Amino acid sequence: MSYIEMNIDERIFDLNFSCDLEKCKGACCTVEGTLGAPLNDSEIIEISSCYEYVRKYLNKENTDVIDREGFYVKYDGKLWMNNINDNDCVFSYYDGDIAKCGIQKAYNNGEIKFKKPISCELFPIRVYGEKYNELRYEKSYFCEDALEKGNREGISIFEYVKDAIIRMFGREFYNKYSKENI
Repeated sequence: MSYIEMNIDERIFDLNFSCDLEKCKGACCTVEGTLGAPLNDSEIIEISSCYEYVRKYLNKENTDVIDREGFYVKYDGKLWMNNINDNDCVFSYYDGDIAKCGIQKAYNNGEIKFKKPISCELFPIRVYGEKYNELRYEKSYFCEDALEKGNREGISIFEYVKDAIIRMFGREFYNKYSKENI
């Protein structure tokens, strides 16, 4: 993607970040609102093909919504993850009091090759622009503890989402920007 000019929010390099699930309780999987995480066409295919492996990690309410309404919605020409009661992602499950991703659990268990939607893996970075060439930091009240933990660990947002950056834009892209900004 080096042929596309990127517009990158400098806060991605300047702010430190590291998820602190014990404190936020997986809030990014339970954001209140009518739309879930943004999706792309290829992710719809991936999720459809692995759903039977993921299904066993979800509770009945989640599978009922998926079976009745589907796991995604189309709104304003874009694809979004469906959710439960305008809150929990349809693929979320609870491990104690922490919301986690059923797709990622199946991936971590070696059952599927798809990790999770790229927008989830990139969070707190959001990708914008017609050519997906704008990267912005999305400040969220529920990530204050992640900023503090990131400061303790000395890891930038860009470093924290390294695997997702490489997955979406390639290693060359990651190396280019990590060398320029670290």
